[in-house]
Amino acid sequence: SVREPSQVFTLLETVFSALDRMAQKRRVFKVETVGDCYVAVAGLPEPRKDHALIMARFARDTLMTVQELVKRLELTLGPDNILLFQ
Repeated sequence: SVREPSQVFTLLETVFSALDRMAQKRRVFKVETVGDCYVAVAGLPEPRKDHALIMARFARDTLMTVQELVKRLELTLGPDNILLFQ
């Protein structure tokens, strides 16, 4: 990676914190983070009939949120942040 470890930490912490807030709002269960991967499910630990719809909305919200965060993070981490999300 061409990034300093502190830059990667800032990037991931910013993104994961936003996803945590979104998961709580949508009642999506965060299983864990593995490296730079966010693992979440809907319908656990309590079953929901609309679990697929909830995850689809969470995925849509995630894409929109990451796009906004990339714009903000470009100011502090540099303009090539978008490459990390492709």
